[in-house]
Amino acid sequence: LLLETRALTVRFGGLTAVDAVGVRLHQGELVGIIGPNGAGKTTFFNAISGVVAPTSGQLLVQGGIDLTGRGPHKYAAHGIARTFQTPRVMADMTLADNVRFGMQFAGRHRPPVAGLRTEGDILAMLGLDALADQLAADVTPSQQRLLEIGMALGTRPRVLLLDEVAAGLTEAEVDAMARRIRALRDDHGLTVVWIEHAVTTLLKYVERVLVLHQGRKIADGTPAEVVRNAEVVEAYLRDEMEAAG
Repeated sequence: LLLETRALTVRFGGLTAVDAVGVRLHQGELVGIIGPNGAGKTTFFNAISGVVAPTSGQLLVQGGIDLTGRGPHKYAAHGIARTFQTPRVMADMTLADNVRFGMQFAGRHRPPVAGLRTEGDILAMLGLDALADQLAADVTPSQQRLLEIGMALGTRPRVLLLDEVAAGLTEAEVDAMARRIRALRDDHGLTVVWIEHAVTTLLKYVERVLVLHQGRKIADGTPAEVVRNAEVVEAYLRDEMEAAG
């Protein structure tokens, strides 16, 4: 068990954005999180990466260590890394230096991810090695999204949280991104949790799906189980599937 939330709740004034969500994440899982806009997906990520403090509940990492209310650097130190909906790269630095920053900032005391010992390994895995000496400002938005994943990998995580990394990509780029995400688990042993609006793609690549609706977890199961769940279909999937089809 790498990460567990117990009745995790986040409130902003009178709004309950995350409502008593309990999740257990294990080594090597590839998990998708879906739900309508405003379901609490990004707030949940913010809570399990230390960006926002929970209002109540607990967040435990491997060994039963309680990180509830601690800052992002503590989560990074315990192997939790994440990306953001809008890529946060350092535009005036090269791609290699962006990844190296992650390695030196949060990853310096952690063992490397299997097969990803150097910034060159990380950039090659993401298909960015030919651009290593380019400034981040000069590459495409899709390449910046990949670079942000590279920066997260530089922190040498055990759990990688990906927040809509396929947003704004073409269909071919989305499929390529999904294959790389799968490879992070298959080839490098990471636990990957992926929020995505490209539901059909996500359901094709993940093995477990959490569904959030109005801050609550309404389903947690295999893609096949989730698409047959009447509450999920009513809350979310019917409109999504019609839009995709």
